[in-house]
Amino acid sequence: MTTTLITGGNKGLGRETARRLVAEGHDVWLGARDSERGQATADELGARFLALDVTSDESVQAAASVLESEVGHLDVLVNNAGIPGGWRSPADTTADHVRAVYETNVFGLVRVTHAMLPLLQRSSRPVIVNVSSGMGSLTITSDPDRIESTLLGLPYQSSKSAVNMITSQYARSLPGIRINAVDPGYTATDLNGHRGTQPVEVGAEVIVAMALIGPDGPTGTYRDRTGPIPW
Repeated sequence: MTTTLITGGNKGLGRETARRLVAEGHDVWLGARDSERGQATADELGARFLALDVTSDESVQAAASVLESEVGHLDVLVNNAGIPGGWRSPADTTADHVRAVYETNVFGLVRVTHAMLPLLQRSSRPVIVNVSSGMGSLTITSDPDRIESTLLGLPYQSSKSAVNMITSQYARSLPGIRINAVDPGYTATDLNGHRGTQPVEVGAEVIVAMALIGPDGPTGTYRDRTGPIPW
């Protein structure tokens, strides 16, 4: 059975991804900071709850130790946990505003990936899916015909650009692991106050698709549910 860890898995895109991968037969470990909500969601979906705060070295190491003792390997890591950080003009944004978002969206992703790599390297078909955003694309956010170009901000957008570069560097340096960044699209979740124009069922499609790729699947790519998109 494929062992999968999803960070930020108790709601939104993480929850829907967990639901779909459980249905595909994966042994899904649902990572969440809120133990009560995380356990309730895991019980509802038929997943396993894993206490995981991506901003804490101790929490991430403890989670890796649980997987080590319970399973001994990891086949799929979905780095989904993320925060928006509030919306303010670039001119009104301070370094502390940016730092708070990076702690989850960037440093958290690296923290979890680093801790889980030994487990992933024991898999015969390891996969990492990094949930990015079209907001992290320099090309898309510079296109006046795209809604992303109208949403100005520093923390979230730049954090997702960082996720894209981190994905590329991991993929180039770890050829034995399929590592890709995905853009779910403008999905109605807590992250945007449910203003998104599509449901989580649609947004999760690309996450699930890339979680299901085999050893001959793509790596080092950035894509949405229609295919590759510009960095």
